[in-house]
Amino acid sequence: MRLFLDSFWRALAYCLMPRVMVLSLLPLAMLLVLSVSWGYFYWAPTQDWVREILTSWQVLQSMMDWLRDHGAAELQAVMVQLVVIFAITPVLVVVSLLAVSLMMTPALVDLVVHRRFSHLALKHGGSTLTSLAWTVGSTLVALLATLISLPLWVVPPLMFVVPPLIWGWLSYRVMVYDALVSHASRDERLAIGRKHRTWLLLIGVLAGYMGALPSLVWASGALFAAAFLVLIPLAIWIYALVFAFTSLWFTHYSLAALEALRSESDTLVMGASMPLPAIALPDEQHTTPPHA
Repeated sequence: MRLFLDSFWRALAYCLMPRVMVLSLLPLAMLLVLSVSWGYFYWAPTQDWVREILTSWQVLQSMMDWLRDHGAAELQAVMVQLVVIFAITPVLVVVSLLAVSLMMTPALVDLVVHRRFSHLALKHGGSTLTSLAWTVGSTLVALLATLISLPLWVVPPLMFVVPPLIWGWLSYRVMVYDALVSHASRDERLAIGRKHRTWLLLIGVLAGYMGALPSLVWASGALFAAAFLVLIPLAIWIYALVFAFTSLWFTHYSLAALEALRSESDTLVMGASMPLPAIALPDEQHTTPPHA
């Protein structure tokens, strides 16, 4: 419990640091660049394509004709633009968040290591390739669990339990691995997983519930189209901030658990800030001269 609460407050404090705040704004910057680039090259062709699709639907065309006859012909152009915006925004958001997530996690781990755990030795229990394979494999398992558990999502009590559990398990698997991949050996990582699995899974579940906050803002943006351009960027920023907090929480907990594990086994002697004690050589025997 002490390590759980200590890592929570440290992660919360780190989220107020300017460097973390800047990292949380990266998705918005990337979304802006992608949106402007896409709008410059593809806005008009996409509108024409959507307009052709809407025109080919007889029911929609009848509705458009009725609106035009009643003096609301301009709504057709507005509807085309709204369809394009609502269709392309999720794609741009997902691309932005995925790209930033790949950049954010290593930066946050380096920040925590530099400020708290620079004395820990690098045992390189994994590599970039194994980390990628671990992430892909864990994600596929989580997707399979999601598909299997879909019928449970319509049951009122379980719909608030099953998704956060799946998200929590996936977060625990991926973020703990990323936090320990450079510093812990494979045996140390497995030992930490066995000893702290419950607390790490709890962190993931709580992060899963926090991850629902951007969805509420996103839903509000879908309901109130007038506030769409304000609420959707707000949802993206909250999601990035929750992601940063979750990554920091896992990193603080995992590296502190590694430090404690090595301290228990008397192996915490590897860093530049913790010099090795002097060792006497076998031939340096000091004998007391006999009394006269």
